[in-house]
Amino acid sequence: MSLDPIASRLAAAGAAFAPQIAGAARRYALDPELLAAVAAQETGGPGSNAGANIVGDGGHGHGLFQIDDRWHAFASTRAAMDPAKNADYAAGMLSGLLKQYGGNVREALSAYNAGAPTATGTKTRWADGSDLSYADSVLRHYKLLSGGSQPSVHTDESPEATAIAESGATIASVGSLRAHAQLMPMPPPIASLPHSHAYQRKATDYQQFFNDDTDETAS
Repeated sequence: MSLDPIASRLAAAGAAFAPQIAGAARRYALDPELLAAVAAQETGGPGSNAGANIVGDGGHGHGLFQIDDRWHAFASTRAAMDPAKNADYAAGMLSGLLKQYGGNVREALSAYNAGAPTATGTKTRWADGSDLSYADSVLRHYKLLSGGSQPSVHTDESPEATAIAESGATIASVGSLRAHAQLMPMPPPIASLPHSHAYQRKATDYQQFFNDDTDETAS
């Protein structure tokens, strides 16, 4: 049985639940290191790329990506503690936000955490004394996971996509997105509940982001 090269790469960089993250990234055409970086930020902590399948945030954050039960009905289900389904739900949210914000990784990450593209969000103090915003902290995890490259945004939404096209979006403090061919054939989708609730900490209706019948494209 051959090993998934993307999952193997994530695991070698220290990511826990690498197969689940790699599978979710494929299904939503996301950069797998970026999705793994969100997990590392949510449940790994500064300096660690290994997220954990836990209940946190005073009992409100569920699973690897800390889906909040105050804003997401999914978080109150047993599926929320299944790492594969938790990763799939988080990937759906992040994919929708990247589409909404034109591929701007920083804005999508800020909205994922705090509901607004310009929010500072949860701040993290690293061992070197850096006190980083949520998006900056995720991007620091990304560099640890990817060896210093920049996040890639998939512009081809086909499930059969074989490459990641370079985005034209300019992102503050991140620079140009680099081509990063790394998609593999997709496995069958994992059933999960619809992403129908507002994002954490903001009573904003984001249902439209995940409606496949529109042109629009959490923790």
